[in-house]
Amino acid sequence: MKALILLAKVAIAFVWMVLLANIVHPFPGVAAMALYIMTGFLLMMHGLQMLIFLGAFGDKIAMSRWEKWSILIFGIFALLDIRRKYMV
Repeated sequence: MKALILLAKVAIAFVWMVLLANIVHPFPGVAAMALYIMTGFLLMMHGLQMLIFLGAFGDKIAMSRWEKWSILIFGIFALLDIRRKYMV
């Protein structure tokens, strides 16, 4: 399970790399617009996950600063890793 979570985090990191590369150097055509929309959606969804998780468990679990930011970056895969670390 740990290896699969790591593989998923690598995949999400690659997605973020592509999305951020599009912001720095936009891709041609309508691809840039689609990637801008995906960037906003991904940031919004992961931000919502972070807020919900911290609201529900923020006072019960002593998480490091990196673990809180990793939820914003990796989403559900960071939550699975945190669950494995603290709740199992």
